[in-house]
Amino acid sequence: MSHHSESTSPRGLVHSVESCGTVDGPGVRFVLFLSGCSLRCRYCHNPDTSFVRRGTERSADDVLEEISRYAAFMKAAGGGVTISGGDPLFQPQFTRAILRGCKEQGLHTCIDTSGHLGVNADDTMLADIDLVLLDIKAWDPEVYQNLVRQPLQPTLDFAERLAAVGKPVWLRYVLVPGVTDNPADVEKLARYAAGLGNVQRVDVLPFHQIGRYKWEELGLDYTLADVEPPEQELSDSIRAIFRANGFEHCTY
Repeated sequence: MSHHSESTSPRGLVHSVESCGTVDGPGVRFVLFLSGCSLRCRYCHNPDTSFVRRGTERSADDVLEEISRYAAFMKAAGGGVTISGGDPLFQPQFTRAILRGCKEQGLHTCIDTSGHLGVNADDTMLADIDLVLLDIKAWDPEVYQNLVRQPLQPTLDFAERLAAVGKPVWLRYVLVPGVTDNPADVEKLARYAAGLGNVQRVDVLPFHQIGRYKWEELGLDYTLADVEPPEQELSDSIRAIFRANGFEHCTY
C-alpha cells in the first residue's frame, strides 16, 4: 500500500477488535469497537469506550488490511463485519470508509448503533450497510431521557428512515428491572417495531452489572448499583410480548 493512499485514508479511534464475534449479527464476525458515543446510558457496559475517548488512532486502510486477513473465513462462515462501540455514527467519516472497504471485499456489513446520530449516516453510507443492530433503550420519552441523557426522537426518525428504504434491522432492547420493564411500554414498542416492517428480530438483553467495575475505575457514579439483573420470569414475560407481536426469534 503506497504512502500516499495511507495518508489520505480517514483516521479514527479504535477501542478494540474481536475477530470471532458470534452475537453481533449473523455468522462469525469481525467486530470493530470504535470510541465515542453521544449517549450517557446509566448502564453503559463500555464507559471506557463511550464516555472517555480511549483507544488507538488507526487509519481506515490499516483496519481494512486487518479485516482482509479474515475475509475468506468470514464469508465461508456466513459472517461479516460489525462496527460497534461506542457508537460508529460518532465517527462517521471513519465508519463510512471502513464500510466501503468491506463492501469492496464482498463482506456482509453491520453497524450497532443507538440511532441517536442517525443523521450522520447519509444515503451513501446506508447503501454500504446490510444490517443495522438498533438499540431502542426505552419507549417512554421521559424514561429514555432519564436513562441515556438524550431525546428518543432522533432514534425513531432513524428507525423510520431505515424502514422507508427497507434496510434490515435487528432491534435490541436492554431489560432493566424497575426502569425498562413496564409491560405497557414494551407492548407499544413491539407494535411500533412490527409496524415498521423491516425489523427481522428482537433481542431482549437482560441488564447485568458487567460494566460496573469500569465505572468505578473511571471514577464515575454508577447509579444502577442497587439494581439486580432481571429474574428469568421477567425476561420471559417481556420476550413473550415481542413474540405476541410477531417476533418469533426473540432470543438471547
